[in-house]
Amino acid sequence: MKLIAGNWKMNGSLEANDALVRAIAAGMPPSACDVALCVPAPYLAQVQMLKSGSKLELGAQDVSQHAQGAYTGELSASMLREFGVRYAIVGHSERRQYHGETDALVAEKAKAALAHGVTPIVCVGETLAQREAGQTEEVVKRQLAAVIHVNGHCISEIVVAYEPVWAIGTGRTATPEQAQQVHALLRKQLAAATAHAQSVHILYGGSMNAANAASLLAQPDIDGGLIGGASLKAPDFLQIIAAASA
Repeated sequence: MKLIAGNWKMNGSLEANDALVRAIAAGMPPSACDVALCVPAPYLAQVQMLKSGSKLELGAQDVSQHAQGAYTGELSASMLREFGVRYAIVGHSERRQYHGETDALVAEKAKAALAHGVTPIVCVGETLAQREAGQTEEVVKRQLAAVIHVNGHCISEIVVAYEPVWAIGTGRTATPEQAQQVHALLRKQLAAATAHAQSVHILYGGSMNAANAASLLAQPDIDGGLIGGASLKAPDFLQIIAAASA
């Protein structure tokens, strides 16, 4: 079963969230794929209540590598679990770019999430400069290798999201063939670390929308999507869910 995860980023309000979650829950097909909403931390409690009785899962956009302590502004995995959080995005390109997150830190965040029953959605992806320099394979393999190194014994429990940085919020999208090529590479890398590589969801996360979702999701190694802007519009998000549920 495919997984569609919406990443609201730093968007939302109590009123807008109420309308959005209710519309998504009401419009989900009976045999829907797995669906998660990764929302800003202040809205976790609200969305936890709004999704009650639906198939929707709750996700966070980050998690601390620390269990507790003097880390002002941070959120631990155990705190997230108390709010029914099932997924946590780690290593999103915006966190790597704007907050200086390293491969090693992302691996530790994934470890902290797994230790408390939260599934990390581990993001990997290359910049435009790296793609043009022919470094795509090297970059994504390095990013995933760090996570495998720290979490090898339970690597089959993670979700991976390939997000080409040059296709995030730019309106540019990797072609289905370009995306599949990287997804197949990541699957092969996982297969070297676990016998359960086929069960690991590898999501595509670069401007997937209602128009291109079906062609991307038809690729053999694309197991769903990490959706940015389109996850804030119920009709668009529902169209992507429908494509993944077909």
